[in-house]
Amino acid sequence: MKILSFNCNGIRASLKKGLASFIEEENPDIFCLQETKASPDQCSPEIWKELGYTGYHHTAMKPGYSSVAIFTKSKPKSIKIGIDHDFFDQEGRSVGLDFGKFYIWNVYFPSGISGQERQDRKMEFLDYFQNYSKELCNKYKKILLCGDVNIANHEIDIHNPKGNAKNSGFLPEERKWLTDFLDSGWVDSFRYKNPEIVKYSWWTYRFNARSNNKGWRIDYFFVTDNLKSKIQEANILTQFEASDHAPILLEMKI
Repeated sequence: MKILSFNCNGIRASLKKGLASFIEEENPDIFCLQETKASPDQCSPEIWKELGYTGYHHTAMKPGYSSVAIFTKSKPKSIKIGIDHDFFDQEGRSVGLDFGKFYIWNVYFPSGISGQERQDRKMEFLDYFQNYSKELCNKYKKILLCGDVNIANHEIDIHNPKGNAKNSGFLPEERKWLTDFLDSGWVDSFRYKNPEIVKYSWWTYRFNARSNNKGWRIDYFFVTDNLKSKIQEANILTQFEASDHAPILLEMKI
């Protein structure tokens, strides 16, 4: 089974930069998008239908903001939109599909770069998410969690760890949360398969960061511990440039 995850930074903009051709060439069984910034009818469903996919969306109340979607060739047993949180569910951050043998969960975590108020909201989300994920694990057991987490975990995951130590996305409390989250029963698939490789999934648009490879690894496929032996490949597809993020790949034997 092949799955892609991609913060497309606006699906309409990414489609103009070759997203549909990329998906057709890669031919994943499932692909997950964050920051579609669009309602379902604005996501060109006719294109995806022609390629064999059906989309499931969580759309933000604010037009052109956030929003996530999962596109799949197989019909799920059930669909879960949101995380049962009044504030964050208005921002369109979570959609999950139950396929019986596994549950796939696509989440766009908040950023805190716009200021302290938003950083406080981010930490509130993380606290809530930790508890919510435990409930989901008790219910579904085998979960693939993907998305833009907006946190780089270790120094190997960021180009300038010392210079970014006080910046949102690499704050000590954020990194501790992510470490604790993984310790609670999750595996970072990329780092599990590539323990020493330096590779990033996001670059600022400023300072020619991408061409100079001054990036952060903040996009992840996490799997529950009981699935780690099924991981065949985990990679970051840096060659596709339709966003400030790169798509990430997970291949599983399920």
